Amino acid sequence: MTKDTTFDAACALIEAALGGARRAELLEGLTLPRLRDYMRSNSFEERFVRRFDAETRREGFHVLHDWDGKADKVGRDIIPIDVLGYLIDTRGAGPHDPYAVAILLDYYYVHLLSLLAMRIWDEGDADANLDRVAGMLRQLQGPNGGGQLFADDAETLILIATSHFELVERGYEQLLARIRTLSRTHQTNIALGHAASMGSHLRFGFQATYARDTIAMRDDNAADYPWLCFALLTVMQEYARLHDAGVQGPSRDRVVEALLNGLSPDPRAFIGEPPASLSRCERERTEFRAMFRQYRDDLLAEFERLRPDDRIYSPLSFFFNFSHNVLKGTIVDALLRGRAWDLSFNDLLTGLGPKDESKAALARTLMGYARTSPDRIRGRLMPVIVFDPDAGREAFRIAMRKLRE
Repeated sequence: MTKDTTFDAACALIEAALGGARRAELLEGLTLPRLRDYMRSNSFEERFVRRFDAETRREGFHVLHDWDGKADKVGRDIIPIDVLGYLIDTRGAGPHDPYAVAILLDYYYVHLLSLLAMRIWDEGDADANLDRVAGMLRQLQGPNGGGQLFADDAETLILIATSHFELVERGYEQLLARIRTLSRTHQTNIALGHAASMGSHLRFGFQATYARDTIAMRDDNAADYPWLCFALLTVMQEYARLHDAGVQGPSRDRVVEALLNGLSPDPRAFIGEPPASLSRCERERTEFRAMFRQYRDDLLAEFERLRPDDRIYSPLSFFFNFSHNVLKGTIVDALLRGRAWDLSFNDLLTGLGPKDESKAALARTLMGYARTSPDRIRGRLMPVIVFDPDAGREAFRIAMRKLRE
């Protein structure tokens, strides 16, 4: 391994590139075609991206490239170049557009950070390495950036990096084993994001892919259920800690919401008879079920406060095939409308806090794009991002009925 391909050296390169002066110099007079050339020929490729990407692919993940469903293969260009090409095809290369160039450059960098987040175990202290990626993410989304938010934390970068269609789902078990080596704080952050996002992902599958067939959903998501079990148990342990300490407020509300979202697609898998997809994590599932029963009455009362209604945005009303498509759609819309969304991917996974109107507006916008470019599922054309408050209320009603059994 050469010096430039170490994790530490790669971070140093990105940290230098994210510096205000360096980024400003690069953006000066940069057109969309020149930005595309920069992404394709950047020295990062030779110095660490190629090797890190190859190693991550060998482990089962295509972090930088999307799956081309029409060609049935991984795309040739990285995702930011795909988006840049779509922008040129939609509106033309045009004159220098500093706003679009800044957003796209940041989108490129966030993919490099996602790749780095997948390599934190390569050398040194993985927790410290993840904290370093978090620092670069803050720098990227700071005042010297393009103004668009991407993710709230580095843990979410791991989520987005692994939420692509993979023809062979062989990397998730090894990655989960690595996640378990991280600090409790990092594991909890990962679990909070995964519980919420996988709830939305599986609710989409239940409605669209599996025609409301729970057995089919379980059988087709053998890689997802152990991850969801890990997430639910980790979040439940955090709930128990906060509950027993008498802690109230936003931190506890966030935990309760993540539990509800994660349980919503299939409560019985975790509190009833276990499906085959959870056979490898029976100890965790048993522990989760025991803890849920212990705190059941208080949890159900707290879940009730999250019942969806038309006045407040609810993540139960938002469901999608893959998390990275949600972020990708957000970036495309920001580029086309010429204005950044003051929302990260994480904001769409919660109904807590402000910005209800903005969250609902973005969710509807993303559904609009998905409707104009639907996927063929079970022989029918369907949008892969949906915002449906009626479906959210129904998901809540069914989940609560099963949780009370």
